Amino acid sequence: MKLLLPLGAALVGLALAGAASADTRWERHHPRQDQVLDRTHRQERRITEERREGDLTAAQAHRLRAADHRIAAEDHAYARANGGYITPAEQGRMNRQENRVSSHIPQ
Repeated sequence: MKLLLPLGAALVGLALAGAASADTRWERHHPRQDQVLDRTHRQERRITEERREGDLTAAQAHRLRAADHRIAAEDHAYARANGGYITPAEQGRMNRQENRVSSHIPQ
């Protein structure tokens, strides 16, 4: 019994350490781009959910998705221009754009 408790604690520690390092190589090397694109994907899911619930019309959802797609395309263009990365200023600009889109998605 005395051996099982430390062994169990060690297994829990290993599981937590594995979860903490679950980032992909891309996520580790492109944290700004990962943050912007993750946010874009989360907003697209919110748009879909609000459309299903009837809080957005099809036209509203289409406009919001189009805005998110433009932001994602902008992210890719910035990365192409900067050797595969986006700058902190570009990340901030895209986050402000995402804030505007988010403000039009019902809560």
